[in-house]
Amino acid sequence: MSMASRTDSQSSAPHVADSHDLIRVHGARENNLKDVSVELPKRRLTVFTGVSGSGKSSLVFGTIAAESQRMINETYSAFVQGFMPTLSRPEVDVLDGLTTAIIVDQERMGANPRSTVGTVTDANAMLRILFSRLGRPHIGSPQAFSFNVASISGAGAVTLERGGETIKERREFSVTGGMCPRCEGMGRVSDIDLSQLYDENLSLNEGALTIPGYSMDGWYGRIFRGSGFFDPDKPIREFDKKELQALLHKEPTKIKVEGINITYEGLIPKLQKSMLSKDKEAMQPHIRAFVERAVTFNTCPDCGGTRLSEVARSSRIGGINIADACAMQISELAEWVRGLDEPSVAPLLAKLHHTLDSFVEIGLGYLSLDRPSGTLSGGESQRTKMIRHLGSSLTDVTYVFDEPTIGLHPHDIQRMNGLLLSLRDKGNTVLVVEHKPEAIAIADHVVDLGPGAGTAGGEVMFEGTVDGLRASGTVTGRHLDDRAALKDSARKPSGVLEVRGASAHNLRDVDVDIPLGVLVVVTGVAGSGKSSLIHGSVSGRDGVVAIDQGGIKGSRRSNPATYTGLLDPIRKAFAKTNGVKPALFSANSEGACPTCNGAGVIYTDLAMMAGVATTCEECEGKRFQASVLNYHLAGRDISEVLAMSVTEAEEFFGAGEARTPAAHAILKRLADVGLGYLSLGQPLTTLSGGERQRLKLATNMAGNGGVYVLDEPTTGLHLADVEHLLGLLDRLVDSGKSVIVIEHHQAVMAHADWIIDLGPGAGHDGGRIVFEGTPADLVAARSTITGEHLAAYVGS
Repeated sequence: MSMASRTDSQSSAPHVADSHDLIRVHGARENNLKDVSVELPKRRLTVFTGVSGSGKSSLVFGTIAAESQRMINETYSAFVQGFMPTLSRPEVDVLDGLTTAIIVDQERMGANPRSTVGTVTDANAMLRILFSRLGRPHIGSPQAFSFNVASISGAGAVTLERGGETIKERREFSVTGGMCPRCEGMGRVSDIDLSQLYDENLSLNEGALTIPGYSMDGWYGRIFRGSGFFDPDKPIREFDKKELQALLHKEPTKIKVEGINITYEGLIPKLQKSMLSKDKEAMQPHIRAFVERAVTFNTCPDCGGTRLSEVARSSRIGGINIADACAMQISELAEWVRGLDEPSVAPLLAKLHHTLDSFVEIGLGYLSLDRPSGTLSGGESQRTKMIRHLGSSLTDVTYVFDEPTIGLHPHDIQRMNGLLLSLRDKGNTVLVVEHKPEAIAIADHVVDLGPGAGTAGGEVMFEGTVDGLRASGTVTGRHLDDRAALKDSARKPSGVLEVRGASAHNLRDVDVDIPLGVLVVVTGVAGSGKSSLIHGSVSGRDGVVAIDQGGIKGSRRSNPATYTGLLDPIRKAFAKTNGVKPALFSANSEGACPTCNGAGVIYTDLAMMAGVATTCEECEGKRFQASVLNYHLAGRDISEVLAMSVTEAEEFFGAGEARTPAAHAILKRLADVGLGYLSLGQPLTTLSGGERQRLKLATNMAGNGGVYVLDEPTTGLHLADVEHLLGLLDRLVDSGKSVIVIEHHQAVMAHADWIIDLGPGAGHDGGRIVFEGTPADLVAARSTITGEHLAAYVGS
């Protein structure tokens, strides 16, 4: 055979490097997965479906993405790994064909008050360099335009060894930062309302202090009486200036009380450390209520809320300073940057222009760079994280998305689908966890998990094409073409909630009457002003219970029983039956196993390698002391009760010897929102996004308010679960409550009694009411984008 013909025959055979076209997963057992095995095609778009809690995130994020990240981390030196998060290997037998995973999840961005849209996307960093080069007058380096850098200066002597001699020289230094000195770059100044701290007509001994936990019967009382700085029997209004200063502002001072050395500190610095420096959401409800009453935040009068010093605001490019640029709507800022033509900073302008155009392309052109990142919704956060990946030159990467359509109007979902397909068409593998039929429809490959949630899930029910899923008979397949019908007749309102002159953010002096006693849906494209209208003008009113999209706080010690307050009546029932203290039945208190401190597992730190968690041998993972497990309620010990599912516990506490009405009421609410399968002691850290949302909903349903405000309650819900949610909303309305839902899901719109549609666009193009009326009228008129999509959905 000639050399030429031999070469031709070799080139026609596939190269061995091209044979790795699958990501193979065999025997995945992470969380509730039951030995799951799947083969996913590379360079294709795969959608993972299934009811909330069926194991989608455990497979995609907890197994595939987690192992990819762990293996990449292991390529670094041990020194570098010491600075990186430690990741344990997922419970899986074989993971083959992995590529680098880039995770774009729906976790809300941290609510750090210094974090803005500009700082998390590097747009601010580029703007600062731009102004340091082109701004006039020139005031300094890029940090002169940063609200996180304070201006400091100093001078002193330094000792040098030079030529065998010791020489002292005077040195001066200065740093020009852009931080506003008054508000320290926060944009707001806090003020404490003293009337909320004490009743000035009473003395300390008469209980003047109204701060939670500051009782005169305990240690605080002994400290105040023994301090000697003021008379505890004198009414506070009679305190002279020195005494009031000591009570409120005194710096930490060593004193002796009853022979014990302690530190006395004024009320305000003590509150700053103990309460005001903490995350409000993580506080106990009564502490949070006190902080909200006592602390008021106002726009900083020196910087006007821009966070920047006067010097930083004095430097301009074409009449615009950096504060003006950050306050612009991003779509307008992109136009302004496009108009700058300066060869000396051409690469910077090109990069900044690309970043700003990516915002517009992804549907976030209505935001501004000075928007605090903690105020973004889950959908906005996720799309903001996508910005840095658009236009990336990387190929053969695995992009992992967690419900990228959350917070998107049907009009915007089409654009998101286009972005996902463009990432795939560059030669990347795209894995998407999704519930929306419009997003499932574009999949090349579908993996459906189920059949149920929690322990009833964790199995692959279907793997194949979208058409195959439709014909498969699985829960997802049966519901894929579900369409909620318009109501035959709408409920009649019992009154109205008046909103007048609403002008928060982009709202344009909006006047609207929101009907009461019915199901009201507030809708419109993302950024049209829905949340500004409802959270800005309705949520703060008396009798209004607002359930927003904020994530629920919880460590691995937290579980549904502790989060909902269910554990309190259960502990009391055990204590009453057995004649002992309730604290014994808490794994975080006296009843905790001493070996593992109530965690149920022993954690071994292995430095830069992943820590190892082993089941505690003393309590066998039950978390309680052996003596505590000898106490029973209707034949069950506390660990057995916490291992029950909500459905099982509802029956257990509903009748017989264990009958506990307070516990039964909470369990009924959990079952109502579709969480009957959850076990009471399951750590909150293992719950999916949809499960956390519904847990929050169940907890807030106990409120005494007459008006419930729900912000996108369909987030994370499967098509089958949306039916349960609609039933729950109906029950709330039928019980005499008023329900206002901010929502994009057409099923919820179709089910509403009244729709308020904002628009017509986002940002400056929105902020107006474009429709008020029944869903049937909206479909008939088709006068708005929402009307057109709803009409198409219901088939009119």
